[in-house]
Amino acid sequence: MANSQAPKAGISRWRLRVKQTFNRWLEGLIFRLARPDALLYLAVFGLITGFLAGGVIVLFRLLVEKTQDYLLPGTGPENYEALPFLQQFLFPVIASVLMALLFYKFSRGIKVLGVARVMERVAYHQGYLTLRGFLIQFIGAAFAIIGGHSVGREGPHAYLGAGISSLFGQLFKLPNNSIRTLVASGAAAGIAASFNTPLAGVIFALEVIMMEYALNSFIPVMLAAVVATALSNAVLGGEPAFTMPDLPAISLHELPVVLVLGLVIGTFAALFNHILTYITSKTQRFDIWWRMLVAGVLVSLIGMLQPEVLGIGYDTVNAALIGEFALYYLLSLAFLKILATSVSVGLGVPGGMIGPAFFIGATLGGAVGFIATQLYGDEHLQIGSYALLGMGAMMGASLQAPLAALTAIMELTYSPGIIMPGMLAIVIAQLTASEIFNKKSLFVTMLRANGLDYSINPVTQVLRSVGVASVLDRKFVRCDPLLTQQDAATLLEKDINWLIVNNADGKVASLMPIAELIKYLHVKQQDDTSVEDIHLLEIPAKRFSLAAISLRANLLQAHERFVQGDEALYVVFRETRVDASSLIYGVLTQEAVEGAYRPESVGSNLFNR
Repeated sequence: MANSQAPKAGISRWRLRVKQTFNRWLEGLIFRLARPDALLYLAVFGLITGFLAGGVIVLFRLLVEKTQDYLLPGTGPENYEALPFLQQFLFPVIASVLMALLFYKFSRGIKVLGVARVMERVAYHQGYLTLRGFLIQFIGAAFAIIGGHSVGREGPHAYLGAGISSLFGQLFKLPNNSIRTLVASGAAAGIAASFNTPLAGVIFALEVIMMEYALNSFIPVMLAAVVATALSNAVLGGEPAFTMPDLPAISLHELPVVLVLGLVIGTFAALFNHILTYITSKTQRFDIWWRMLVAGVLVSLIGMLQPEVLGIGYDTVNAALIGEFALYYLLSLAFLKILATSVSVGLGVPGGMIGPAFFIGATLGGAVGFIATQLYGDEHLQIGSYALLGMGAMMGASLQAPLAALTAIMELTYSPGIIMPGMLAIVIAQLTASEIFNKKSLFVTMLRANGLDYSINPVTQVLRSVGVASVLDRKFVRCDPLLTQQDAATLLEKDINWLIVNNADGKVASLMPIAELIKYLHVKQQDDTSVEDIHLLEIPAKRFSLAAISLRANLLQAHERFVQGDEALYVVFRETRVDASSLIYGVLTQEAVEGAYRPESVGSNLFNR
């Protein structure tokens, strides 16, 4: 019997040693990543994130595009125009039934997915995304795109990349400030792999999701975008999302037309925002599965009028870029796409809005270009230049992402001549939408229409980027409340700042500065009063009540705890599992947190990243 138990005991000891070694390594990693300048470690995680996100995006695209190739007639994944009349109606309806069942069984209150969901989770939930949300986005977006709903794949790609990155960070218990960076890296990888535009993916993630440009964010996000793009190219090929003709440069005498294009696009971006907001807010009281079914019927009816609006619509964008459509047809496509996308997204279909923004911008830009060719007598292909400018202007104005939009059209054309007119069109379109019509980003609109808020400021940005492990005070001793004179003398010989005082049960009770004990003993010495036993919870002294906070938390979470009334915090590995034997890593005071976002500290943090 003893012989049979000996191997088991050896295995148990071996497992315990492995676990202890892993925990020590993980604790050290958390302390390194908690710093705002842990660039090398973040770069490694950016590489890992790129592989994970790129793999998920490749899997999603293979599933969707191979299914479309099988179900749709002809060649290519988006030939909804060639479907028989009845099937054009049935495709979105059947997809809506499947999505309704999916949300009915598994959503559990999830209302918003895509980029808007990622923004909200980064702003208020430390970038924590759930496996349930990841699976609903993957399956639901596949149903939506295959079924021909008027949504894009880029929003789901960004969510899936961010989701797999967040789950990876949670699995390995990385600090929350690092998970935030991983989420941005995954989102950048998703956008980059979608369009084959790695730089646009990086700019989009930093401009829209993180809303900051810092070195410790740039490096991992760039690496993730590069790896995901390379993986996508290796499996799916390196062809760009759009077929770009040889576009002539916009001449200086055409700049007034570009300005008009910006005004037109900005106005339609505001209209798009308004319709989407109206539909979302007016239908929130209905259950999600009913909204899905209504979305299927309405999109089907719109698609029967003009089947080009079904699906993502990249084939139609390509046709607009080479000037295949007449003026009235371009305008009808733009308006019906706005309506179809507003119905789909507003009623809860889990798709993206970047693809539809490109579609609407290309058709409106093509319409302006059609008029411009009549005025200036340029060749037919000149329409494509305005269609491309319209794509960038609509993305910039509707998503409030001007730099990402400009970068996208630059990468799509590899033409530096598009930069100057692109900047003018995007700026005018965004100013028109945001300042004249007072419209926010479509992502923010979706969050607020669904009862969620979104706000950001420089202080919270700094606090989110720093972990508590980088500022906690480790000069402390945990002691019982009753000390002898010899115990007190021993404590005073140590280089400590704080006493964590237990209660009678051995649990953490309060925090006392060591200076208070010194002052108490000094007073007794001056009074020539003998000191025998010292009860730390009863002597006159300044004490702070203590609450636990996780080693993985960031300074924003600590700041919120102080706002809620906590006086001081002691740092443990997992705040939900605290007992008398829990290892305490250090203490955190309100002054230490405030020191991280004072003006001189903020400037130093940003400079050192």
